Amino acid sequence: MSLDEWNVWYQQRFGGEASLEWRQAPRLIEDEFSALDAVVVGSYLISLLGHADRVGIGCQAQLANVIGPIRTEPGGPAWRQTTYWPFALTAALARGDALRVEPVAPLIDTAAYGPVPALSAAASLDLPAGQAALFAVNRSLSEPLTLTVDLRALPGARLGAHRVLADDDLRATNTQADPDRVVPRSLASGRVDDGRLTVSLPPASWNVLEFSVQKEYPHELP
Repeated sequence: MSLDEWNVWYQQRFGGEASLEWRQAPRLIEDEFSALDAVVVGSYLISLLGHADRVGIGCQAQLANVIGPIRTEPGGPAWRQTTYWPFALTAALARGDALRVEPVAPLIDTAAYGPVPALSAAASLDLPAGQAALFAVNRSLSEPLTLTVDLRALPGARLGAHRVLADDDLRATNTQADPDRVVPRSLASGRVDDGRLTVSLPPASWNVLEFSVQKEYPHELP
């Protein structure tokens, strides 16, 4: 399967082709994306990783200006929108094999879809490089979520970094005047005890946890 031109898009802001005047290089659908939009994009990427056995390629829609994670001004600067970060970090860290992840999480009520799990997660493992990554979204808009990860199948696994994309203001955006308003930040809340990692995920957040692992194992991984 190929999932073509996925992205967030505020379609109600676009009046359609019939509403456009003819002019050279017009500004079209230059949506400004929020911290919450970035969490949604991160959720899309988690879904793609979780279905990597059947989705061979997933192309994000336009990358610059038109519903793009990068904004530019003619003859001026360029800056990263909030949605740039989960895309860039997932592309950099989701290497090797996509692991089967079956999280157990409390349910939260939603107006549109009823009860849904508070946690969405996916993971990747690159044994030759000795690296693994866990991508996780806390869907709750108000409550942190404690995540426990069983690492016993990966002997020697160590948490290298926990980066989170979230903001107290869900509508916060990156602009030309303030291009770094919403960027990933590092947290140091995780701990490993007896092969299990415990970490707190902030409300409405996209998270990536990086691990170092042994490059060779005396047995096949389950």
